Amino acid sequence: MNSHATSKSPAIPLELLYVIGIIAISFSSIFIRWSDAEVSVIGMYRLYFTNLLLLPLAIRYRKELFRIQPKTWLMLGISGLMLALHFLLWMGSLRLTTVASSTVILTLEPIMVVIGSYFLFRTRTNRFMIIGMGMAVLGSVAIGWGDFALSGTALQGDILSFLGTIAVAIHMLISKHIRSHMEALIYNFWVFFIAGSVMALYNVFHDIPFTGYAAKDWGVFWLLAIVPTLFGHYLFNWLLKYMNAGAVSMAVLGEPVFASLLAFWLLGESLTGIQLGAGVLILLGVWVFIRFGKDKTEALVPPDLMATEEEMVEREK
Repeated sequence: MNSHATSKSPAIPLELLYVIGIIAISFSSIFIRWSDAEVSVIGMYRLYFTNLLLLPLAIRYRKELFRIQPKTWLMLGISGLMLALHFLLWMGSLRLTTVASSTVILTLEPIMVVIGSYFLFRTRTNRFMIIGMGMAVLGSVAIGWGDFALSGTALQGDILSFLGTIAVAIHMLISKHIRSHMEALIYNFWVFFIAGSVMALYNVFHDIPFTGYAAKDWGVFWLLAIVPTLFGHYLFNWLLKYMNAGAVSMAVLGEPVFASLLAFWLLGESLTGIQLGAGVLILLGVWVFIRFGKDKTEALVPPDLMATEEEMVEREK
């Protein structure tokens, strides 16, 4: 994990923060399983509560928050819609298949992002990336085959997770485009708000109540906003200030490992031989893909959410 910034490293070891981030995002699937609310309600409150937590930082960008061109608003709307679809599909998959199968399929996101980058931005691929892609796809097919043998419902969950991964890859591609001229915090604040509002409309259309949930469910909504979002994704974006971007992108490989262990410990889920073997093949394939990807630092890593103090001072002038 090589530093790529000249900033002084924090007192806490970067490796420890990195592991904390992986464990934090791994709790996402566990928290979702703990709630009896509809997934559209869980996703809506997760994003709205995250924005409440980010509001003090967003206020510091108040001059730029509404200074957005109409075309960019359209792109923000599409990005938010894709993020909402991701939450609906992926969280829905957790009600049908195991945490292990759902999260390991989610690691295909970097591959889908670069496939999209090839067609949209003419990003080149090399032989190792193609090999890694093939290994990961083969592993996904094996998981689907194994889950189908166990139950058709589990296969449906795998398909939902796969479609949710496509949606979040599209979201990331739009992010790559907009982030060339927009601060990351502004982008994420609006996308979170739009995605949460899409799910709010979904709830209204399907007559899903906004209130009346148990205290446990409200606790899960807040836990999702704080643990996997702030102590997970936000922390990774902050670590980009101190660590090599390629190393940060490798965190995607750790989530299914820790999520599966947590599911075994907290939910009583166990791994089948096919799930274990196919999961290892997917993780190895994605590792090869990221490790030898020529454009990995640009296309595979989410943009930073936190501006440096120097940037904030300059912005206030």
